[in-house]
Amino acid sequence: MTLTLLGTATSQGVPVIACDCATCKSTDPRDKRLRASALFSHNGKNMVVDTGPDFRQQMLLGRVKHIEGVIITHEHNDHTAGLDDLRPFCFKQQMDIPVYCLPRVAADLRERFAYAFTDYPGVPRLDIREVGFGDTIPFAGQEIEVLEVTHGALPIIGLCTRDLAYLTDVKALPARTQVQCKGKKAVVISALQHTGTHSHLSLAEALDYLTTLAPKRGILTHFSHKMGRAAEVDPTLPVGVEMGYDRLVVR
Repeated sequence: MTLTLLGTATSQGVPVIACDCATCKSTDPRDKRLRASALFSHNGKNMVVDTGPDFRQQMLLGRVKHIEGVIITHEHNDHTAGLDDLRPFCFKQQMDIPVYCLPRVAADLRERFAYAFTDYPGVPRLDIREVGFGDTIPFAGQEIEVLEVTHGALPIIGLCTRDLAYLTDVKALPARTQVQCKGKKAVVISALQHTGTHSHLSLAEALDYLTTLAPKRGILTHFSHKMGRAAEVDPTLPVGVEMGYDRLVVR
């Protein structure tokens, strides 16, 4: 199984509108970041994680021709605003696209995208499937496990397979989640910037979690422009840890 990072920025993306900081003016492709999203792929099948405002662009850049479903980690706009752009997959595949999410998020999606659950012609056809922490989502003969992550005071979804964990918008990892993610071949975890906030890890906090989880490879994601340029930050990271970037494929 592979995981492609479709986007590695926080809610404003990088560059940020109207910003002239060094990161936003960088010409390094690694510093051009769409909103956080990812794609699990296995045996020719695809499972999307989050459909933010850049979802359409991410699908076109990745030349994704079909998907088996979507996992929504939580209801915030930078993870859901592109849900309507599932329509081409619905039409091409002639199916209701499965959307896996927490019950709270399901209620939010049904309210925000109420038209999608009517008989109006041309709406995205969504098959909302509520999941809870500890559940597994079947995918291409494998299983993706639903983990609990704390995003400020909000419980949200993290994900893991046998070899890989994907943890976005993290402020804290419950003890059980840490056990489930320990010793993976790769862990992708969010690190907003050098200082943390009430709802996001700082770089140092994310590195502390990677030390505890001890993966063979640690990959950081979900950056603010305040994190700085990849060319400057990457060399300062511990051995085995790297900044993720858009379209990075984790095998």
